[in-house]
Amino acid sequence: MTSLNRREFIKTSALATGGLALGLSAKSYGRVLGANDRINVVFMGCGRRVPAYYNSIGDAQNTRLSYICDVKKSQRDRVFADLGESLSYNPEGIEDIRVALDDSEVDAVFIATPDHWHAPAAWMAMEAGKHVYVEKPLTHNSAENEYLIKFQEKYDRVLQMGNQQRSSSHTKKIINEIHNGVIGRAYKAVAFYSNQRGEVLNQTRQAPPEDLNWDLFQGPAPRRAYTHNTWNYNWHWYGWDYGTAESGNNALHELDVARWALQADYPDRVHVEAFKNHYPDDGWEMYDTMYATYYFPGDLVINWDGKSRNGFNTYDGGRGTVIYGTEGTVWVDRSLYKLFDRSGNLVRAESSGGGESGIALGGGGDMSTTHVANFLDAIRGQADPVSPVDEAVKSTQLCHLANMAYRSGSNFEVDPSNGRILNNRNAMQYWGREYEPGWEPSV
Repeated sequence: MTSLNRREFIKTSALATGGLALGLSAKSYGRVLGANDRINVVFMGCGRRVPAYYNSIGDAQNTRLSYICDVKKSQRDRVFADLGESLSYNPEGIEDIRVALDDSEVDAVFIATPDHWHAPAAWMAMEAGKHVYVEKPLTHNSAENEYLIKFQEKYDRVLQMGNQQRSSSHTKKIINEIHNGVIGRAYKAVAFYSNQRGEVLNQTRQAPPEDLNWDLFQGPAPRRAYTHNTWNYNWHWYGWDYGTAESGNNALHELDVARWALQADYPDRVHVEAFKNHYPDDGWEMYDTMYATYYFPGDLVINWDGKSRNGFNTYDGGRGTVIYGTEGTVWVDRSLYKLFDRSGNLVRAESSGGGESGIALGGGGDMSTTHVANFLDAIRGQADPVSPVDEAVKSTQLCHLANMAYRSGSNFEVDPSNGRILNNRNAMQYWGREYEPGWEPSV
């Protein structure tokens, strides 16, 4: 029996013996499942973000970690070591997520892989009847935004993106105040990020690490030879097969806050200046400096000021968002907000604490724990996702539009009703991507 046939058999059998016997539709049963029961979860991808999920496992959350999945054994082993003393049972370590998706007992998948796996893993999981928490960016390209919306609508699973600042108490408070007019009419936001990333090794072809399944690492991406240290973060900068550059890597967090504050959906024009300005001969293959301007209906503007390799403190912080209004200004990052009047005087500041501020690599903290808890509550039908797919797609699309402008060397107009580029074939050639045969989406 093929994997697909096994999944169909499992779903059909479960419905026949459970939900349909209670008079529930297939979609309704899928959402109710787990409302009063333990949620069995899978960690897919055991890199820097996986510690953000550790607090979600245990009796207090009524969850069980069924599988630890990574294409590299040493990554799996690290998570086993991290959790060894806190678990009274042994999850199964696997390298192929399809093993877990074929398990009818699994309810949810946490996806913390390189970007090229995010959407395919999410739609495979939903097709298998699982709920999905996927790290940013939601997708690798714009076409996958449209695919995921269709998959989520078809299978009615909870799909939450890991833009954890949506669960920050101080951010929610000040955004609500902005919406209620604390700075008058909010008309512009500047999302910023400044880092001091160093020189990146040039790609050197070599055999993959002994414990890395290079074929599975590539997954839905076209096959190519392995180059030194691709698996360990440098996939972000080594071309476009696996990563989405700094736009998808970090801009999404701040652009999401900016769009949230302005209550903006899709822009109608995009203008981008982006260059590789530092270490011109190193292995970094895309821009390291970007200034993007998004124009929205209603005379709203969002700027993205991204400096990956220049740590100059332009905005009094390494990352965050400044929101301008007719009667004042708000500065907000992951740890606090500051409210100013129109003259620039500080009115008040408020922090919700936590350990996820700044630009350091790593995973975990109060915001992530709260964000994951919301995801689990949504599975049980006790809450709505704070980052549902329709909102996640809009913020992710801003990143893809910036990347398409850079790659095509052109600025363009956008249909503000759906985020599609208008009258620019050069940019539209980057709307989707090529898949390894057999990995194409079908919905």
